[in-house]
Amino acid sequence: MSDDKVRIGWVGCGRMGTAMAKRLVVAKYDVTVTNRTRAKAEVLGELGAKVVDTPRDLAGCDVIFIMVSADKDLLAVTTGPDGIVSSDVVPKVVVDCSTVSSTTSAQVRAAMAARNVGFLAAPVSGNPKVVASGKLTLAVSGMRDAYETVRPYLNELGHGVTYVGDGEVARLVKICHNMFLGIVAQAMAEITVLAERGGIPRSAFLEFINNSVMGSTFTRYKTPAFVNLDFTPTFTPVLLRKDFDLGMAEAKKMNVPMPLSALCTEIVVSAIGAGYRDEDFAVLLLEEARSAGLVLEPENIEVDDGLGAKS
Repeated sequence: MSDDKVRIGWVGCGRMGTAMAKRLVVAKYDVTVTNRTRAKAEVLGELGAKVVDTPRDLAGCDVIFIMVSADKDLLAVTTGPDGIVSSDVVPKVVVDCSTVSSTTSAQVRAAMAARNVGFLAAPVSGNPKVVASGKLTLAVSGMRDAYETVRPYLNELGHGVTYVGDGEVARLVKICHNMFLGIVAQAMAEITVLAERGGIPRSAFLEFINNSVMGSTFTRYKTPAFVNLDFTPTFTPVLLRKDFDLGMAEAKKMNVPMPLSALCTEIVVSAIGAGYRDEDFAVLLLEEARSAGLVLEPENIEVDDGLGAKS
């Protein structure tokens, strides 16, 4: 497929889907989008994308990307009555960027194979701000030739695209990644509370950490939440618990001891039990402070999040 002729379809125009599809639209690819609530897709229409009503209406697209919320949504947009394979004309490759179970992913892969459609699992790491900054990362699994076909378009979505193997292994990569997020967030919460109890402002301590060898993209973009106690959700404790549960189940199946992950799972469960369900998982900071008998206050200062924005 030549880039100037390829037709790209996009299913799912939530916050992440819109941010990702926008990069393809702005790069001047021929993009057609659809969303269950059409009004959300119209935002991309204003930028130059074509808007259609259902995934079935993407017939004629060469490559279709999917970014939906749950397993049932993926099944609906692929194998449902108005799904991608309900049409006589099917794409060459479907790329699913959603976070879903390996079981559902394998089910969709089989349905695609029956229609000679290449299927790639391509879960992502990041949020809309990360997408906008060009720092999104993707783990991709499936047939290598399908990956090579769509690699140029994957590269438009972010700076880190890694082919990790066949089948559903990218799903395990994403679960492991999210468990690591939880573990690092809890460690960051503990050391920050210790520093504050010792009289060090959170902003000063985290500035030091971010400029040290221990600083990372993650610690930088969580710093505004820790300093100003702004827990606008990017990933909730409920979703984090789901991934810890999935990861621990895989570990048990493969006889891999995970003592630190097991402890963090219980800490996340405790945070949910304390009522933190819809906030960002950075609220682990508040639970750690509560356990230490420390009441945190917002510092209300501008902090660089490392993504080109201050808050």
